[in-house]
Amino acid sequence: MEDKRGFNSKAVHSGFHASSGPVNPPIEESSTCAFSDCDDGARRFASRDKKQIYARFGNSSTDALEKKLADLEKGYGAILTASGMAAVNAVYFYFLDSDSHVIATSSMYGPSRVLLENSQFYKKWGVQTTCIDTSNIEIVRASIRPSTKLIIIETPANPTLSITDIQKISQIAKEHNIPLVVDNTFCSPYLQNPLEFGADIVIHSLTKSIGGHADAVGGVIISKNEELYYGLRSLVTTTGPTMAPHTATLFFKGVKTLGIRMEKMQDNARKLVGYLQNHPKIDWVAYPGLPSHPQFQLVSEKIQMKGPGCMLNFGVKGGLENAKIVLNNLKLITLAVSLGGVESLIQHPASMTHAGISPEERIKAGITDELVRVSVGIEDFEDLRQDMENALSKINSLVY
Repeated sequence: MEDKRGFNSKAVHSGFHASSGPVNPPIEESSTCAFSDCDDGARRFASRDKKQIYARFGNSSTDALEKKLADLEKGYGAILTASGMAAVNAVYFYFLDSDSHVIATSSMYGPSRVLLENSQFYKKWGVQTTCIDTSNIEIVRASIRPSTKLIIIETPANPTLSITDIQKISQIAKEHNIPLVVDNTFCSPYLQNPLEFGADIVIHSLTKSIGGHADAVGGVIISKNEELYYGLRSLVTTTGPTMAPHTATLFFKGVKTLGIRMEKMQDNARKLVGYLQNHPKIDWVAYPGLPSHPQFQLVSEKIQMKGPGCMLNFGVKGGLENAKIVLNNLKLITLAVSLGGVESLIQHPASMTHAGISPEERIKAGITDELVRVSVGIEDFEDLRQDMENALSKINSLVY
């Protein structure tokens, strides 16, 4: 039966709803489970889920969160991992073999790209990667080879905020029988559901907006169909990057407020964009909610995204040195990597999250040295504006 409840109702009640007893699922602090007899143990090991055997296979704490996240992303099932990168690596490991080819968004999260291109990792087994602007559908089509085994996109991309049309990429992928994986971390399931547009797999760094409180690290893989779900679940539980029950309970509680947090963060982001656009020391601003954004239609008409989100980029007049002055003089907005939390964060991708990519490849991907990335939180906007104003005032007007 179709679940017609709204997003916030699902975020609060899916996975575990108390009719009596604890309102939140108890933390299951046990590494192993007892069997009633030998036949019971054999039955559990023979089952596809392998539940209630050993904590690496799952427990009631992780089960509740997996059910909730699968519901929110409208997937068949979810598989928790110990980090977002563990989810990324599991997907690579599942789909790729020697001499296979991957198409990826060029401005994807730095470690996700490094894992593919660095000679220490998949490249040493002959995996070849084509990193391109996946918002350009024809470039994607032209990049497909007979050996292409995976298309992985980030939309919006980290950090450029380029938006890829998932439905159009999905059509190309299906023509060539290539699985399509979408990193949906920037949007969260509140603003975007890639499986509805033809993606086969969705991944998240739960550390970001789903958790929302900078208190836990985790990831998730959500499959559209049963076959992929059980294949990936077997890989994760066998290789071991599974999530601990204590961590799962933090995310279970954090995701309950995702919808209301995202609305406030998005509202603050819109206001901050308006302020920065009109500031004489700001050179440019990029945000999916601006008509100047190349893929604005996908957001404004809610074709793919239900809103522009909480992430924005800007460049300071005078370039990197002036940008450093701003970053070093903020008091409320925190200079730190990560995103999507209740606190506003700011960072410099070229020297931080994407430093592992060569300068030449960064420039080709649109990750310029002057680009500053902001994740807008839920603080009072006037305090955010004043903090930014104070930091910008430290720039000598004669410098630029």
